Amino acid sequence: MNPHALLRWPRTLFARLALILFVGLALAQTLSFWLTMTERDQTMTNVMMGYIEREVASSVALLDRLPPDERAEWLPRLARRSYSFILGPGEGGALPDARLSERAAESIAEGIGKRYPLTMNAIPGDSEHLQVHLRLSDGSPLTIDMRPMSGAPLSRWLPLVLALQLAVLAACCWLAVRLATRPLEQLAQAADTLGPDLKAERLPEDGPDEVARAARAFNAMQDRVATYMTERMQILAAISHDLQTPITRMRLRVDVMDDSAQGAKLQQDLQEMESLVKEGVTYARTMHGATEVLHRVDPDALFDSLVCDYIDAGKTVSLHGCIGAELVTRPQALRRIVGNLVDNALKFTGEAEIRVNEPRDGTVTISVLDRGPGIPPESLEAVFEPFVRLEGSRNRHTGGTGLGLAIARQLTLTMNATLTLHNRPQGGLEARLMMRRLD
Repeated sequence: MNPHALLRWPRTLFARLALILFVGLALAQTLSFWLTMTERDQTMTNVMMGYIEREVASSVALLDRLPPDERAEWLPRLARRSYSFILGPGEGGALPDARLSERAAESIAEGIGKRYPLTMNAIPGDSEHLQVHLRLSDGSPLTIDMRPMSGAPLSRWLPLVLALQLAVLAACCWLAVRLATRPLEQLAQAADTLGPDLKAERLPEDGPDEVARAARAFNAMQDRVATYMTERMQILAAISHDLQTPITRMRLRVDVMDDSAQGAKLQQDLQEMESLVKEGVTYARTMHGATEVLHRVDPDALFDSLVCDYIDAGKTVSLHGCIGAELVTRPQALRRIVGNLVDNALKFTGEAEIRVNEPRDGTVTISVLDRGPGIPPESLEAVFEPFVRLEGSRNRHTGGTGLGLAIARQLTLTMNATLTLHNRPQGGLEARLMMRRLD
């Protein structure tokens, strides 16, 4: 068995630091309490033994001077919590061997042993109990019955105070760990929100030196990445603009060619080149970020309009289900995502089906289904990479540019949604778009 599984170590840094500090403080508090109580018991025991030595000697001397018929009246007055007197021989037994009983016997022996010969023995039982036997000056037997106490009893309020102290230490521990890990949490949140739009909130560059330095480094990294992305977009836009002119000239020259068969092929090649350039620029724009502002839209009307456009173009596209509520989203991006998925389905099967479901737990699911050959399971994620096409689609009619799904995935990321592909059990492919409903 893995020992790490038994430890069940927390996964977050905050929980780990809090646990370590709390356990350390609890152990230190326990050790401190044990040392304090041990020293307190030892001190109280020493004080008690000195008290017993003096008090017992005085009491025995008093009983020795009293007439025999008055001694019984004084016994209750001379009794204490840890010892009492018995006018008689008492009980016999073995020598005391317990540490506290032995110390009590030694204290009494030092106080009265020189004047009154005495003997001692332990009394069997659960707690320490001994008796000291001696004879007074007139020969009367006297027994000192002792139940030594290890120290003063614990105050009732002490456990409450210790628990309150531990709670204060735990609160201070939690606050210290929270202050120490909060910058890391802010950094992680900023890194998570740094999506394709590169518009994550900047970290505050204050606090301790280490935190401020990390925040400045992260903000500088954001600026550099944004600059690089802007430069790449400008380069691609410039290339696209410059390619439009030679492509247009080549089209004009093809139009005046005598060989109509070759001209048609060249015309199709030029059309594919132009499509590839436009799709490349579109993908670069989606990578750079979404400039579209969020709007409140009626998604059912948007999908109905999209399906009607396909039907007007002679395509077999159907719509099933409805959301039944407005969404706050980027409508053009949503239309482009669903349109790319529908186009991808039409390429391989000639028909597509759009299914929308009512929101569940705040999540809207939009599926685009076809009845094509599907995709091998190992390629379900790979097809989202730019310019990736399956071997079966590498032809002039269905191959496309290999950017449709990549653009759809990038737009999905800008909307904080998820786009996945699934092979249908009855055959075909399902492209599933899941997005949170923003009210």
